[in-house]
Amino acid sequence: MAATILIVEDDPAIRELLIVNLEASAHRVIEAGSAEEAEQLIVHNLPDLILLDWMLPGRSGPQFAQRIRMVERTKDVPIIMLTARTDEQDRVTGLEIGADDYMVKPFSPRELIARIKAVLRRRKPQLTEDKVDVNGLVLDPVTHRVTAAGAAVNIGPTEFRLLHFFMTHPERVHSRSQLLDKVWGDHVFVEERTVDVHIRRLRSVLEVTGHDSLIQTVRGSGYRFSINTE
Repeated sequence: MAATILIVEDDPAIRELLIVNLEASAHRVIEAGSAEEAEQLIVHNLPDLILLDWMLPGRSGPQFAQRIRMVERTKDVPIIMLTARTDEQDRVTGLEIGADDYMVKPFSPRELIARIKAVLRRRKPQLTEDKVDVNGLVLDPVTHRVTAAGAAVNIGPTEFRLLHFFMTHPERVHSRSQLLDKVWGDHVFVEERTVDVHIRRLRSVLEVTGHDSLIQTVRGSGYRFSINTE
C-alpha cells in the first residue's frame, strides 16, 4: 500500500532521483531541502517515513532526527538516514539518535525501496501489501478483500482500514484517539465516538463467523484485537 514519504535532502538531483523511484513504487512523496522546511511540512502533513540526509544546511540530519524523536506527534515516524559518511561510528551515531536504518551514498534505488519496505513492515505493517490471516479471518490489502472462514465479507472502506490496523497490531490496547490518528489520519478532526460506530459495524459483519470476538473492548482504555478471550 502507498506510504507518504518525506525526503529531506538539499541536493536537487538526488531528491529528483528519489522522487522518481518512490513514485514508481506507488508511494506519495513530499520533499524539503532543509530541516527547517521539513519541520514546516510536517505540521500539515505527517509522513509515514522520512528519508533524511545527514549533511543539511543549518540544522544537521542527526539534530533533526533527535528533534523528531522528542515530539510526541512524530516520535514514532520511521527514519532512514542517507549519508556519504562511511565511518562505523557515524552509522552507530545515526542509529543511536533514533534512525531505523542507514544507507551510504551512492546507493541502489532498488535496495532503498527494499529497505523502505522492510522498515514499514516492521514499524507500520498496515502500510504493506502482505496478506494477514488470523484464525481464518483473512485480509488481502492488494485485492481489498476480506474473507472469514472462507466466505467473503462485505466491508466498507473505513472498516477495512480499521480491521487492517487491528490485525497488524494484535494484542495491543489502542485508545480512540490513537485509532483516529492511525486509521482516519493525523489531521482528520472527527468525534472520538465515531470510532465506536465503526467498531460496531465491523463487529456486525464479523458476527456470523464468530470473528467479532477478536475485537475486544478494554474498559476505560479503548480496544484490542486478540485471539485470547481471557
